[in-house]
Amino acid sequence: MTTHREGHLHLNAFLMSTGHHEASWRLPESDPSYVSTNIAYLQRLAQTAERGKLDSIFFADGPALHRDIGRRPSGTLEPTVVLAAIAAVTQRIGLIATASTTYNDPYNLARRFASVDHISNGRAGWNIVTTAFVEAARNFGLDEQPAHADRYARAAEFIEVALKLWDSWEDDAEIGDKEAGVWGDASRVHPIGHVGEHFRVAGALTTPRSPQAHPLLVQAGSSEDGKDLAARYAEAVFTAQQTLEDAQAFYADLKRRAVEWGRDPATVLVLPGIVPVIGATEAEAREKEDELDRLINPEYARVQLAAQLRVDPEELPLDRELPDHLPSEDEIEGAKSRYTLIVNLARRERLTVRQLIGRLGGGRGHRTFSGTAEQVADAIQDWYDRGAADGFNIMPAVLPSGLEEFVDQVVPILVDRGIFRSEYTGTTLRDHYGLERPANPHTVARRAALAALPSQTAGDAAPTTAAAAPTGPAPAPVTRGVHA
Repeated sequence: MTTHREGHLHLNAFLMSTGHHEASWRLPESDPSYVSTNIAYLQRLAQTAERGKLDSIFFADGPALHRDIGRRPSGTLEPTVVLAAIAAVTQRIGLIATASTTYNDPYNLARRFASVDHISNGRAGWNIVTTAFVEAARNFGLDEQPAHADRYARAAEFIEVALKLWDSWEDDAEIGDKEAGVWGDASRVHPIGHVGEHFRVAGALTTPRSPQAHPLLVQAGSSEDGKDLAARYAEAVFTAQQTLEDAQAFYADLKRRAVEWGRDPATVLVLPGIVPVIGATEAEAREKEDELDRLINPEYARVQLAAQLRVDPEELPLDRELPDHLPSEDEIEGAKSRYTLIVNLARRERLTVRQLIGRLGGGRGHRTFSGTAEQVADAIQDWYDRGAADGFNIMPAVLPSGLEEFVDQVVPILVDRGIFRSEYTGTTLRDHYGLERPANPHTVARRAALAALPSQTAGDAAPTTAAAAPTGPAPAPVTRGVHA
């Protein structure tokens, strides 16, 4: 099989405790007592992904404990702290973490991600979420979660503030002129003075502009509001589709929306999730998947499904299909896209609750694929070639073995086919994703103003210290909400 697309696909490893299958912790190989909080374990996973030359790794997060910790390992560490620890033992792999715009403030969050970008020499990424759980709201003094539309309006302003803060230092603000006794040029540090509907932030950031300028922006919502936010700001989009047709439709829709926001659609990369279960033969892979499904506790899973569907667990008999009287999508205030995916999957395939639980147990609605390494590579390339994906969010059913199998067996096939890298060619996460480093709008404006002055005046206005003088061609201007 050969590809007709230029470039190569992008691969992110989504790392979660013992693996994405909810019963993975029950396998003999798993040690569920410590995996979520043992940094050495997480560092080894990152090193395995880096050995495979994957673009990035990713940690999900939410500011609330799962409803029932009996179901699967539930303890987690704060992910930006984890990224900093992983940065110390890796060199190239990108480092992405989730952080909520509903339950954070822009200044602190922008500072944390800028710090991780400095620590990692330009490998940080922020997965932007609005958080759709009432349990989180109650951890922050609220009785109920904010309305869906309100969360997304806050998210858009939050991102705008973060972008301003990351640009508040120009790249050449740090002079370090010992002879003149001048460490920095204060005229090149810009308080943002933001006053908006949700935030008032004076700025500037305490952290100088980071190696990537802006950490890579990732978004994972697939509701209408989520897709609009992604089209406006995101540079990589994590999504969940079960069928090629649905994935193609999402891909085309998101690229169209990006164009409407004045962006190059090639700079908005779509990465559907896939849960690969790999065997030496197809039969062996299916047996691995069946073993995991047999270990699911159906009562735990039924309670979780009922919470997602906003119904009482007693309304979901295990051996019957979903009831007809489920809420409409308009009545759902949180996780709209995942709710729609689950209901559509059950209705389309006429699944019983027990069967639906099995389908969701591997990846919570993401596509699960069991087969040989060659078959997994075929499945990935098929969607890539047919306009359904720019790459994939790899979600191993079992960790660490599932990631090791993917890196050692599937990646070499993709490399041999010419659709994935054999070596890293850049050093930053933006390099891996083929994205430009954003220009600083203050620097662009200053250079434009100097260029417009008469030559003698411009010469008189030039910086007096060699270190302060701008070097190289002027970067292209960046429009807010549009990343060149």
